[in-house]
Amino acid sequence: MFTSTGSSGLYKAPLSKSLLLVPSALSLLLALLLPHCQRFFVYDLQAVKDEFQIWRLICGRIICLDLKDTFCSSLLIYNFRIFERRYGSRKFASFLLGSWVLSAVGDFILVEAVQFSFGISAARNLPSGFLAPVFALFVPFYCSIPRVQVAHILGPLSITNKTLIYILGLQLFTSGSYIWIVAISGLVSGVCYNSQVLRLHEALRVPGWMAKLCSRALEPVFSSAEPATEARIGMGATVDIQRQQRMELLDRQLTLAQPAHARRQRQQQGGMINWNRLFPPLRQQRNVNYQDGRRSEQQASPPLEVSEEQVARLMEMGFSRGDALEALRASNNDLNVATNFLLQQ
Repeated sequence: MFTSTGSSGLYKAPLSKSLLLVPSALSLLLALLLPHCQRFFVYDLQAVKDEFQIWRLICGRIICLDLKDTFCSSLLIYNFRIFERRYGSRKFASFLLGSWVLSAVGDFILVEAVQFSFGISAARNLPSGFLAPVFALFVPFYCSIPRVQVAHILGPLSITNKTLIYILGLQLFTSGSYIWIVAISGLVSGVCYNSQVLRLHEALRVPGWMAKLCSRALEPVFSSAEPATEARIGMGATVDIQRQQRMELLDRQLTLAQPAHARRQRQQQGGMINWNRLFPPLRQQRNVNYQDGRRSEQQASPPLEVSEEQVARLMEMGFSRGDALEALRASNNDLNVATNFLLQQ
């Protein structure tokens, strides 16, 4: 089985890294050097239905022919890599496979519904690419990633740690005339798979032998080097299961405690996070006179003490001790904010 958690970037996320690099490289290659080969990757449901060209269903739903769609989907895959690190590559791949299959059926149903209701033929105009599973990933993103308020704008409106991801998804949603068909089928497939309707998560899953084969093939190529500061975690199925159970329990606790943490954070700091601790060079650029006036006070103030219990919880989720300490200091010992910051790295 693939590795399951990591601390930063694409570390321990080989599947996300391969989905980020390979389709993007092929899309650029087709657009710049091999435009005459793009016809083989057109998502043409009419040809699939009339001429039974199943290969078009596969090729047309993997490589984006529009570079804007390639850019947006790549950014979203990079942000959704947190699910591979949290749940493991096999479970992440099973979700992508299940949503890909279910969304293909949904595309057929929606195209036929549009044709029957409005007389509009959209079968030859659907956008190509690995788009439906990307939209499907918004379902677990909405359900399982806690919402942390970052700033207020225009009174009741606020910016959260999830706002930019939703804006990016909206940009992808509005990039074409009929991409809404792919988006709706992707979201519906994500809901069906995530809610375990009709036990689809058991029927549409990556077999163990295939996971091992892909692990041996992808990890040597796409795995990143392990950070030198990260302590090694014991291997073994029992340890992995126990760690996964602790992570799921911590996720539930964080989700339930989120409203209280947000209110306390706003009351104590006015809704602002002390991000300056994460960017020491920015502090050094402040006014020299102000630095001279505050030098003695800064030297006299002791460093912020961090709860070892909270550090241990973050390390149980797979983060290094150094990253956990820095995130907790930056968030003033707010475990929820620190977890979200580390998951977004």
